[in-house]
Amino acid sequence: MNSTTKPVNGTARPIAPDRSTDPAPVNTGQSAVNTGRGSVNKRPPVDDGGKKPSAAVRLVQLARERYRFVMSTDGRPYAVAIDGPNIALPLRGRSGVRQRLARLYADTFEGDVASQSALADAMTVLEGIAEDGDPVPVHLRVGHDEAGTLVVDLGTADGRAVTVSAGGWHVVDRSPVLFRRSGAMATMPTPTLVGDGLSMLHSLLNMDESSFRRLVVWLVAAWMPTIPHPVLTFKGEQGTGKSAAAQMMVNLVDPSPAAKRSQPRDIKVWATQAFSSWALCLDNISAIPPWLSDTLCKAVTGDAIVDRALYTDDDVVVLTFRRVLAMTTIDAGALAGDLAERLLMLDLQLIEPDQRRTEEELGTAFEAIRPAVLGSLFDLLASVLAVLPNVKLDSLPRMADFARVLAAVDQVMEWSTLDDYLAASANVAGDALEGDPFGSALAALVEQCGTWTGTAAQLLEHVPPPGGIRPPTWPKDATRTSGKVKRLAPLLRSIGITVDDTQRSQDRHRSRLLVLTRIDLSQETASAPPTDPLWPDVAPIGQGRTASELD
Repeated sequence: MNSTTKPVNGTARPIAPDRSTDPAPVNTGQSAVNTGRGSVNKRPPVDDGGKKPSAAVRLVQLARERYRFVMSTDGRPYAVAIDGPNIALPLRGRSGVRQRLARLYADTFEGDVASQSALADAMTVLEGIAEDGDPVPVHLRVGHDEAGTLVVDLGTADGRAVTVSAGGWHVVDRSPVLFRRSGAMATMPTPTLVGDGLSMLHSLLNMDESSFRRLVVWLVAAWMPTIPHPVLTFKGEQGTGKSAAAQMMVNLVDPSPAAKRSQPRDIKVWATQAFSSWALCLDNISAIPPWLSDTLCKAVTGDAIVDRALYTDDDVVVLTFRRVLAMTTIDAGALAGDLAERLLMLDLQLIEPDQRRTEEELGTAFEAIRPAVLGSLFDLLASVLAVLPNVKLDSLPRMADFARVLAAVDQVMEWSTLDDYLAASANVAGDALEGDPFGSALAALVEQCGTWTGTAAQLLEHVPPPGGIRPPTWPKDATRTSGKVKRLAPLLRSIGITVDDTQRSQDRHRSRLLVLTRIDLSQETASAPPTDPLWPDVAPIGQGRTASELD
């Protein structure tokens, strides 16, 4: 077919000879191509008002309508329902806001499901919103408000809690403080005042009156989040019901589907467990490695673990916790000395065959009395809070805050738990020292000579290992010997042996000396020489000299 060509936009195209050079629009009766939208290859203007919002935008809108967003003091973003319980929900995770928003989006926009990328974009925006405000405290199971009122989260879906103050305790519909929850938590029954809950609890435990009273004080102190708590340790031979007793005590303080835990294998596993529970029990502990002993000591007084944030190179996450711990063991000598000072050791008696119960029977009985036990414990806690500010002790032991709670309970109940605790702690220290071969060798050395003075290297040479074979815990050089003696110093002091490492040798080497001395514990306080005050006298704030007086 004959045809001619005419350039169009720089490109020649064939034109039929029977048509004019200005052809009519294709499809007569319709507008020409791009007519009304500008010239060819020019993008038309967009009416933004008619554009459909993206899924991420709609997710953020849904979230802001239903939640407020906060940042915890440890740098974690949370969402709190505007019309709901005062519970901090994580943005991500199984029970987080991300999953709830995905379902809410599908219900709101029928036939549409938010993509993973849209949810990820929305979470990033919500995290930024959470960072706008000042950090707020987020508690786990137990908290307190600015007035000092203690608050215990019942773990129920409606967010009910128990508030305890010097004026008594109450069950409230909405917690006055912000709580977070974890998968390791279970609900707590509503406490009631029916009968003597403490006597009901004692009927399930095979322990004497003195041990049970110290246990009651530990339970009361377990809901005080601002003080260190000794590690509740049930000791006894097989068949004494140690594991069952420990599980019941943890489930009174912080119910959990996994109240008993195995010994963690490393610090990260421990940190995850401790971050998820306020109270937990390590069951059947036979030996504690040094890293775990140090970790448990820090968890008693308050600990923090810093780790690299997931999928980042320079960001970190901080796990902060002070926990309520329980353990079961057969041999107290397997515990390290520094941990032994932080134990509340309770001996369980052997259960006679005719008094033994099945686990099912014991569990049923415990569930039946648990509301009454909680009511009695909260009653006692309120009374302790009323007298605690006025409790003064002449001398404070290692766990000083817990000792004051013991004294407060003694004042309320007319018991003698403080004296019993101090006596039992001395026995635990002695057991722990006997369980350490090097510590036992040092005690035997000082008992023989009265006072020993020398360097750490000389001490290592002077104290032979038992049987001529060094146990794994025996120090291998002078540096480790010095550190070992310092660790054992509190235990040695409990049996009347002091350790002084402040002196130096008189030769040119000026080597540090270790002085081990046997003392009479009954005369230690009376014979102690007077010392200068540890802290200087300082005028109270606002009562010191002014700037003009200093000129």
